[in-house]
Amino acid sequence: MQYDARMDDIVKQAMAKWPNVPACWGWLGLDARGNWWLRDAQAQASGGFASGKPGAKGSRVEHEKLAQFIARNYLADARGCWYFQNGPQQVFVELEATPWIWRAQWRDETLQLHAHTGDVLALTQVRAVLTDEQGAVYLNTAQGLGMVHTQDVLDVSQALERGLLPQPAELSSAQLEAQFGFVRSPAALDAAKP
Repeated sequence: MQYDARMDDIVKQAMAKWPNVPACWGWLGLDARGNWWLRDAQAQASGGFASGKPGAKGSRVEHEKLAQFIARNYLADARGCWYFQNGPQQVFVELEATPWIWRAQWRDETLQLHAHTGDVLALTQVRAVLTDEQGAVYLNTAQGLGMVHTQDVLDVSQALERGLLPQPAELSSAQLEAQFGFVRSPAALDAAKP
């Protein structure tokens, strides 16, 4: 059994003790602002996580320690499906946008980047800056593709003007999943299996 170095020890122990627990689909979401959402059966029946339908997102995770626990145990499988390793169970995450949501903040003339998980990103780790037809800004990094939080687009544009980040390229939002190897709705992928 292979473990990620970021995983909590208690999660690794549970995986070793119960190696064959079935996965969970549709019960957890990550929105475009970096918030985790718990999606009970009623929320799932209301529509897809990113559908915009009332009640489809579920209940936002407000408990700070729970959000941090999810973030520390947030991983991807070989198909590009992101999940939270909850003890021995993989809880697949429905994505509103991308697997990573990047926050940007200027401190002492330096732009600092960090993910919704708390992971810090050096500017030198940004491989490309991308924009789509809706004006969303994305950073392609060694960790994968992440959308810049809407409140931080101005900070990223200032870094672009100063030459601190690669000049942006345009792409269609419809191409994101295929081009960057992630799955927005693992539940839909699972439901499509024969």
